[in-house]
Parts: sequence; C-alpha cells; structure tokens
Amino acid sequence: MTTISERVETTAPVVVRKKRDWSVAVRVAALLIAAVFVLGPVLWTISTSLRPPTESFKLPPSFLPLNPDFTSYGQVFKQLNIVLLVLNSALVTGLIAVGQMMTAALAGYAFAHLKFRGRGALFSIVLATMMVPAQVTIVPVFMLIRGVGLSDTLLALILPAIPTAFGTFLMRQYFMGLPGELAEAAAIDGASPWRTFRSVYAPLAMPGLAIVGILAFNFHWNEFFRPLIMTISEQNFTLPLGLVSLQGNLGTGSISVVLAGVVLSMIPALVVFMFGQRALQDGLTAGTGK
Repeated sequence: MTTISERVETTAPVVVRKKRDWSVAVRVAALLIAAVFVLGPVLWTISTSLRPPTESFKLPPSFLPLNPDFTSYGQVFKQLNIVLLVLNSALVTGLIAVGQMMTAALAGYAFAHLKFRGRGALFSIVLATMMVPAQVTIVPVFMLIRGVGLSDTLLALILPAIPTAFGTFLMRQYFMGLPGELAEAAAIDGASPWRTFRSVYAPLAMPGLAIVGILAFNFHWNEFFRPLIMTISEQNFTLPLGLVSLQGNLGTGSISVVLAGVVLSMIPALVVFMFGQRALQDGLTAGTGK
C-alpha cells in the first residue's frame, strides 16, 4: 500500500514535465510566427525577382517561381552602373560608420568619466536631438552645406551624419559599466586623460564600438531621404537612389528587375552583419554576467 504523500511525489514530476513541454511548444510557435512575418517579405522579394515579368502578376500568385529566371539580374547591370553605385554607397556608409565610432567613443568617454561644468545639461541636449526628425533639420543642413560649397558631393552626405546622439548615449552607458578604478590606476602611473582613453578604455570598448559601426552601416546603406535632397548628379548617387530608376517612367518598369536590384542591394549589408554578428552579440550581452 502506498501513502498519499508517496503518490504525490511520484506524480509531481510528470505534471512539471507537461508544463515545460507546453511552454516550449508555445515559444517555438511564437518564434515561427515571428519568423514568418520577418522573413516572409524577404523570401517573397527573392521569389519575385526569379520570375518572368508576366508571371509576377499572375493570379493567384505562386510563392515559388515555376521556372526560375535569372535574366532580371542581368537587366539590373544593363540598366544601371551598379559598380559606381555600390562604390559610392560603400564609401559614404564606411566613412560614416568609422566617423560615428570615433565621435561616439570620444563623447561617450567624456560624458562618462570626465568631470566638467554643465556635463549633465549638455548630455540632456544631446539626447534631446534624438527626438528631432531628419525632415525638420534637412533645410538648415542643406543651406549650410551649400554655403560651404559642398552641395552635390559625397561629403554632403558624410559630414552631417558623423555626429551621433544615439552612439554617444550607447558608448556613455558602455563606459559607465567599466570600472572607474582603471582611470585612477592610470592617473597614478602618470597617464593623461587622452592616454587613459586610448590605452585603457578604448580597447575594452571595442564590442560597444562594433554595435555603433554595424548599426550605422546598415542604416546609412539603405538611406534614401538625405541622398535624394543632397545629390543631383548621377555620378554621386548612392545605391538606393539608383534603384529608383529601375521603376521606369511612371512605374512602367519590370517588377522583377526592380526586386532583383533590391536583392543585390541587400547582399553587402548581409555580409557586414554576418562578419560582425559575433562582435554585435558580445556588445549586446556585455555586462549581463556580472
């Protein structure tokens, strides 16, 4: 004969195991639904780029192309100077990413570890600029760029984008998570604030800088609004501006060719993310184990 307590002990693990199984199933289902919403448009873009133009408007539409056709990708290279567009975009986004990493590191370190009058008020002003949309400041920035003779140049896209309020905030929080005793030890050894930043804190902040650089690259690689306003000549167009010409006059271009250009434009950003994924993951999880 078994007692009531023994029966409870033998049945309790089964109940817990069932609850755990249900929780795992719910999580997997939620992840699958999220993956469909996130990856669905991307897969549809790739699928449509592999269809002939006549099959793109077929009803009901088929998710997978019946006869994959890669001629749309060849048409992209025929209609666009894709090499020049990629070089312009790579130059602009690369210099912006490097510039934002440098300015964010310097400003973040200053707000985190240097004591000066008005530090809190100045940092509040920097954060306030994050709430101002680019459409509000584009006119004065354009007038300033034209006043210094940089209109319709790639520098007109690079220089205004180098200061970053978000990067400054992110790096300030990252530097505040590093031990302040490191600066005290460096000061005892006679190191200046610049030497302390360059030799002690900057190497430790590389994961945070990687986040700033990767996010800046992905954002400005796909940027359309500022290049549309700042550039006029086709030799200064970035890739998003060039892809617009694939639509043709009054949108008469082939949808397959347009989406083929979109797929090609995603490849560099995907490569940057794949190579920087480890650094991005380390930066986002830094300090969680403390």
